[in-house]
Amino acid sequence: FGIGGGPKARASHILVDSGDSERLAKIQAEIAAGTISFAEAARQNSKCPSGARGGDLGEFQRGQMVPQFDRAVFDSEEPLGTVLGPVRTDFGWHLIKVESLGA
Repeated sequence: FGIGGGPKARASHILVDSGDSERLAKIQAEIAAGTISFAEAARQNSKCPSGARGGDLGEFQRGQMVPQFDRAVFDSEEPLGTVLGPVRTDFGWHLIKVESLGA
C-alpha cells in the first residue's frame, strides 16, 4: 500500500546525534570487521525507536524519508545489504542498510 505507486524500499538504520560522527565511524568499522551485526549495533547505539527492532524501518516509498536519506537508499549503486553512510540529516548521522528495493 502506498501513495503514487513509486519505488519502494525496506531498510534499517542506526542514528546517532550530529556531534557523534566519530562514534558512528567506530560502529561502522565494527560492523565491517564482523565484530557486531548491524541489527545488534542498532539495538545498542541507535537513538531512533527503530533501534529496538534492530534498526528496521519497514517498507517505505521514495519521498517518505528526508531527502538525504532517500537519495542514499534509492540512488545508491551499492549491492543490497551494503552499509551505506554515514549520511547526515537534520536528525543526526545515519548508517543505512538497504534490505530490498523494488517497484
